[in-house]
Amino acid sequence: MTNTQVTGELTDEALEELAAQVGRELEDASASDILKWAADTFGARFCVTSSMEDAVVAHLASRVFPGVDVVFLDTGYHFEETIGTRDAVDAVMDVNVITLTPRQSVAEQDAEYGPELHDRDPDLCCALRKVRPLQDGLSGYTAWATGLRRDESPTRANTPVVGWDAKRRKVKVSPIARWTQDDVDAYVAEHGVLTNPLLMDGYTSVGCAPCTRRVLEGEDARAGRWAGRGKTECGLHG
Repeated sequence: MTNTQVTGELTDEALEELAAQVGRELEDASASDILKWAADTFGARFCVTSSMEDAVVAHLASRVFPGVDVVFLDTGYHFEETIGTRDAVDAVMDVNVITLTPRQSVAEQDAEYGPELHDRDPDLCCALRKVRPLQDGLSGYTAWATGLRRDESPTRANTPVVGWDAKRRKVKVSPIARWTQDDVDAYVAEHGVLTNPLLMDGYTSVGCAPCTRRVLEGEDARAGRWAGRGKTECGLHG
């Protein structure tokens, strides 16, 4: 099954079954082999998503699928360093960076919902500036890859290497799900992979500037996201 190419339209039920089966078969496979399966199976209907915290998955994918689409969400609230990382990835890697933007600019959102919605209703802000644009942007793909890792937080501990994204009805590939931070650091060092400069400045997870802070000693990697808000995910992955 792992070498089957999807040449026609499969039903959601068939894709879900495929994802579950291949997730089991590739549980112990390398990240490159997982990505190769996705590229061979879905071709141009497969993309990589990146927050531009680092370009590890984009780099891995470019080696097995040169010119792969790398989808980036520009929420309008990113750090300058994040936008700079996106531009650098686009310039030096063999990938096709596609930037998605929300339906409203920040100013238009402020006019409709009031300023600083991220402080008053972060779930709604994420829905408008992340979840909905990704839903729109992934409409032409059957499968997408993420950089999720099981060691990042308790909410990600059961991330499958290949699974089913029920929210978007797509195959979801997490090729480095079994990696640790040490694995990421080693890959970055070996291949000179681009990383967001903020990772050298106390940030271990980089999101929108208003909702991201530096992580304190002993905290998990995502503790700096929406700190004090009782929120752990933006809605893209949970």
